[in-house]
Amino acid sequence: MSEQVIHPSKYSELRNIYKYYIDSYIKLYQLKTENEEELNSIYKMIKTELIDSKKHLPQNIVRDILNIIPYNNRYIKSYLILAKLISDDYHVKEVHSVESISNYMFYKEYGIKLNICDNFEKIKTENLDILSENTIYRAIMKNDKEKFIAFTELEGFDHNQRRNHDLYPVCSYYEGYSLLELCCYHGAADCFKLLRSKFNSEITQSCLDLSFLGGNKEIMSECLKYQKPYEKCMEYAITSHNIDFVTFLMNEYNIKIDLYFCGKYKNLESFLVYYDQTNDVNISFPYSAMFDIPPLCEYFLSLGAYINETNKYGKAALHFAAEFNSKDIAELLISYGANIHEKDKDEKIALHYAAKFNSKEVAEVLISYGTIINEKDYIGKTALHYAAKFNSKEIAELLISHGININEKNENVKTALHYATEYDSKEIAELLISHGANIHEKDKDGKTALHYAAEFNSKEIAELLISYGANINEKDKYGMAALQYAAEYNLKEIAKLLISHGANINEKDHEGKNTLQYTTKSNI
Repeated sequence: MSEQVIHPSKYSELRNIYKYYIDSYIKLYQLKTENEEELNSIYKMIKTELIDSKKHLPQNIVRDILNIIPYNNRYIKSYLILAKLISDDYHVKEVHSVESISNYMFYKEYGIKLNICDNFEKIKTENLDILSENTIYRAIMKNDKEKFIAFTELEGFDHNQRRNHDLYPVCSYYEGYSLLELCCYHGAADCFKLLRSKFNSEITQSCLDLSFLGGNKEIMSECLKYQKPYEKCMEYAITSHNIDFVTFLMNEYNIKIDLYFCGKYKNLESFLVYYDQTNDVNISFPYSAMFDIPPLCEYFLSLGAYINETNKYGKAALHFAAEFNSKDIAELLISYGANIHEKDKDEKIALHYAAKFNSKEVAEVLISYGTIINEKDYIGKTALHYAAKFNSKEIAELLISHGININEKNENVKTALHYATEYDSKEIAELLISHGANIHEKDKDGKTALHYAAEFNSKEIAELLISYGANINEKDKYGMAALQYAAEYNLKEIAKLLISHGANINEKDHEGKNTLQYTTKSNI
């Protein structure tokens, strides 16, 4: 792979201005150390260049750091240490929009739950064996050829094995990643070569994709002989913060730089390359809000960017500010005339995004400027529906305090309580009920919240609903009570709970089937 040349122009000018921001995130995404002294040096850079001088919210920086873990999981402990240093120094109590697995690992390491609404019971802890020393996964992680060979020589070794790992990027295969794909992710060239020479392991599209995260050019070159790059490669090249990989894909394969991924993974350098190459002010401007750098947004506005410009999904800069909880950006955009009621293609306004991502600071700004608190999207969901679905307790509290309709229904006649129950958001369910949510409300299929609790295995919420007087034997329009849903989906604990509170096992649905027939079907 040849070195790519970026001609000095707007790129050089802007890269020089935002050098410390860019270099700080490169340090984080390309972190390759567990050394305490080196980690302290990185922390001082983050503290000085991102938090103290640039005024980025400490909780947002903790969020960014923890979200890197699935893309560089060998150094998970280093990321946890950096997050802990920030949370200690700046008294960070809550962090949102972080994968549950990363929050769980922080909790496991320090006993601190950064998001009190996270349900760790659903974490597959058995998949964390990749962190154990005596596993083939650890051997790949460290490219330990001797240990890897020893595992391959064990009786019953399956070179075609696949595993799902919560600490890796989401896998497109149900069975999970192959050993060769994990070699590509970790840049484990020796293990990669052995699998190819000894077992002729297949180079898949995922191998090529993951090689852009692993960063081993030898592995990447071999994968390119068998697979052709596409958009996922560009996403991972952007994630890796390796500008050579990004420009290689752009120049050699004509793959466009995705500006959303630039913002999501805080790769300002790739964003600047795109702008330098296209000179498109209006396309670049909405995404500039994702970096939480007010002068960058003002730069594009000074060049004539339209304040309410949207991308192909109808998202404006204010939507992005709400998604990433960029309070200063939101205030700046509004001061320049941004429409706080601007709707995207799904008719979501910025408040919907703030609710979905629990961006409390931006939500407060939007409400202070008069956003319509009960505004609905294209299927009738208010911000409270989003807060309930995504377990955004702080936003739910804020919305309720400003008078949002707790029992508002969407087009499927679902209330926020239905969503809280379906997605097992117990804290939200408690909050809604304590503020007058109707526990007997039915959706278009006649289901109450208790039906949802039974169907989606939300046992604690079922107990809560029952304690507030939910009708155990209430039927939906198909004649099914909550117990029949628990039986159909083989949810034994929920079924036992309902029966212990008087659920009628002889109740029949519209087809004449009683609960016993459902239990026979599901082996309860």
